[in-house]
Amino acid sequence: MSSIIAFAQQTTQPEYDFPREARRLQGKPQRTTWNHFTNHSGEVFAGVWACEVGSWRIEFGADEDEFFFVTKGRCRIIDEAGVAVDCAAGESLVIPAGFKGVFEVLEPMEKHYVIVERKTA
Repeated sequence: MSSIIAFAQQTTQPEYDFPREARRLQGKPQRTTWNHFTNHSGEVFAGVWACEVGSWRIEFGADEDEFFFVTKGRCRIIDEAGVAVDCAAGESLVIPAGFKGVFEVLEPMEKHYVIVERKTA
């Protein structure tokens, strides 16, 4: 039987990482992820992510979309054409499949995320 997943009630252990050196642009920000949910097919992920100030290049797969809602801090997403979108606490956005650009953490931030990564046959 499936149960509701309340993030605040989870005891998920954090995972720590840093942007890969080849993608890192500024700083060496530690990223912390609490993935509270993965669906049965392994295509949907949801949880909380936190990061220190810094920036790095990002590339989303052709079948990967992310929605997130910033709960603390501020970030900027810059596409390949140089168009920047800022997102602060209380705001949300979607990074669409195939997106390439830069993720810049302007103030230490935390976000709730949902990633859909469709499996191809």
